[in-house]
Amino acid sequence: MPHLLPEPGPQRTIAASNFVYTVGSGLYLTAGVLYFTEAVRLPAAQVGLGLGIAGLLALAVGIAAGHLADRRGARGVYAATLVVQAFATAGFLLADSFWPFVAAVCAATAAKGAGLAARSPIIRHHGGERPQEFRAYLRAVTNIGISLGAVLAGWAVQAGTQNAYRLLVIGNALAFAASAVIVLRLRPVAPEPAADGRRWIALRDRPYLALTALDGIMAIQFKVLTVAIPLWLVAATDAPPWLISGTMLLNTVLVVTCQVRASRSIETRRRAPSPTAAPASPSSPPAC
Repeated sequence: MPHLLPEPGPQRTIAASNFVYTVGSGLYLTAGVLYFTEAVRLPAAQVGLGLGIAGLLALAVGIAAGHLADRRGARGVYAATLVVQAFATAGFLLADSFWPFVAAVCAATAAKGAGLAARSPIIRHHGGERPQEFRAYLRAVTNIGISLGAVLAGWAVQAGTQNAYRLLVIGNALAFAASAVIVLRLRPVAPEPAADGRRWIALRDRPYLALTALDGIMAIQFKVLTVAIPLWLVAATDAPPWLISGTMLLNTVLVVTCQVRASRSIETRRRAPSPTAAPASPSSPPAC
């Protein structure tokens, strides 16, 4: 696979969809929490509680969406989750109190979790002979997109007006909708037959559960980057607001620099990351 662009075909389409999606994600990840605290004027404690509720809901929805993608076809399910994210994100504009905020953020986060689960079969199907390298390439694309979104979000944060924050939300929703349109250019991925064996077998795999728990603990660092640092910089320091974009940009540049290079030493599926580990989204893109 070329260093800059895959050959024309499914991989380039997936990369293009991913790039558009993550530009929108960069807008939200950099300044989404500030939209609710500075423009909507919700207390930071309520925003944190709503995000926590949404995260728990996304866990359950992701499992169900993965099952649905296997049985009904991943492309259609994934495109549907992008459309739901677009409408839910646009709904942020109507969230003027706690419960409308919880409803909108739960819908957006659940659709995000479902999309990650539905996208994995697409990447596996079109990943070619070295799917782990293509996955690493997508992670690099993810962070390039987030970097661009972070730069654009820096303008909204520096301006600090309600109209600037609303434009940020609109841009996020439009990016999700455009990503769905691009995904529909892919050929459908045929549904997979149901596998024999016990259900929920992963819950009996103790090393897997331990690794999952450790990964969850490590993922807290990204919530510090996208939630704690923006709130701290704006509320407790005299630092210029554009530093919020700067911290996000630094993080993503490190990932772009490291990710594909690190994947080149992976030669087999056994040594590759889990096929369900996908770049994140508006909740947790990969960090270096």
